[in-house]
Amino acid sequence: MAYVLALDQGTTSSRAILFDKQGRVAGLAQHEFAQIFPAPGWVEHDPVEILTSQLSAAVEVLGMAGATPRDVVALGIANQRETTIVWDRTTGKPVSNAIVWQDRRTAPMCSRLREEGVEETIRAKTGLLLDPYFSATKIAWILDNVDGVRARAERGDLAFGTVDSWLIWNLTNGKRHVTDRTNASRTLVYNIVEDRWDEELLRIFGIPANMMPEVVWSSEEVGRVTAQLGPVDVPIAGIAGDQQAALFGQLCTKPGDAKCTYGTGCFLLQNIGREFRLSGQRLVTTLACSTARKPEYALEGSIFIGGAVVQWLRDKMRFFSFAPDVEGIAASVEDAGGVVFVPAFTGLGAPHWDPYAAGMIIGIGRDTGIGHMARAAIESIAFQVADVLKAMDADTGIPCRELRVDGGAAANDLLMQFQADLLGIRVHRPAVLESTAQGAAYLAGLAVGFWNNVDEIAQTRGGSVFEARADRGQMEQRYGRWREAVERAKGWNRA
Repeated sequence: MAYVLALDQGTTSSRAILFDKQGRVAGLAQHEFAQIFPAPGWVEHDPVEILTSQLSAAVEVLGMAGATPRDVVALGIANQRETTIVWDRTTGKPVSNAIVWQDRRTAPMCSRLREEGVEETIRAKTGLLLDPYFSATKIAWILDNVDGVRARAERGDLAFGTVDSWLIWNLTNGKRHVTDRTNASRTLVYNIVEDRWDEELLRIFGIPANMMPEVVWSSEEVGRVTAQLGPVDVPIAGIAGDQQAALFGQLCTKPGDAKCTYGTGCFLLQNIGREFRLSGQRLVTTLACSTARKPEYALEGSIFIGGAVVQWLRDKMRFFSFAPDVEGIAASVEDAGGVVFVPAFTGLGAPHWDPYAAGMIIGIGRDTGIGHMARAAIESIAFQVADVLKAMDADTGIPCRELRVDGGAAANDLLMQFQADLLGIRVHRPAVLESTAQGAAYLAGLAVGFWNNVDEIAQTRGGSVFEARADRGQMEQRYGRWREAVERAKGWNRA
């Protein structure tokens, strides 16, 4: 058998998945790693633990499938985006922990830059909003707050990378310092109109240009694995930020196609074609994967806390022992009993963009039980997705008729049915929920000829469809209460 190996490096775990010619999962290995919270609003990862957990998963999945590196025709990488790592080019050692995309420590810097009037310049070149979510302010923070780092960077001793760059650097023993366009487009310093690192933006954030990786296409061979603990001599041929990988994995390759990934956060993307345009609804414009090697764009709305709300109920509230148990508990009641849960644990993302919003549970009564809380938590995911899709519909002027879904939480039938009812449209869940890893595999496989084209891949897809069936008036009323709760949660943590 021949396989494509996908490394799916996520926020809470590193996974390795083998896909066969039919796009089926032939093996999956997963290793969780530590989440580090040094201060309120700060989120970090150990870059070495990211690497070792990912390599361990890759070796393990080959063993599970009885495969060797010779059976793997290509390797694709999908990664948590925006998460920022700076390391020494000579020793390969990180200068600090990785600052994770969820981290909000640079909110004051974003406020200062906004007051200086540079946000529109940044937005016109990158399609992004000025927010702590993206990489540039995280790089600047490391340069200014880790002893001696700025001087080392200015001498050319240090490299910056998102997680894909860090993995490839180590997989090739430091021979390749690269990133793909989808990851570059999340940094705040990549000009997605002119397709290059932007000198003016690098100056605004005080980042030396010599730190930046070479930018490559998402589907092209960029090197071969030489790390002794990895799948040695396998070509690295696919790279994409996790959400763009999922967009491609769902085969949203035509303008108007949209998908939502329900992971730690939720990410809704819509392909808008080859013409760059800005959102009027506080969404971001980002680069999508292109097998034609021409820039293609997508609108995106990012929700910071999606499936993580279920983890919170499990780990902090200890309502249940296993995340999938939430569905049964939520189904034990007919509805949320008037409870509304706004999971703004790290502020609110699109379309609100409020780093000072706080988590809130409102509508609790004497008869409120665990079932109501669990159901309100599940519904909070769908409500946030509805906020983004409504904004996207307003931007494009073309109402979405079908939402393609994936990610771990998409396995929850209760959530998917509520999502369809709330949106009033069809929700399509594919047979293989691993769209992020599958997208990375497709990109890598297409680059080496394992698959000939997207049409060939499309023949292998199946799945389930959830049709809207709830009373529209009732759902609009529920949505109105959600919007009221969100307004109450905004700005709570502002000093």
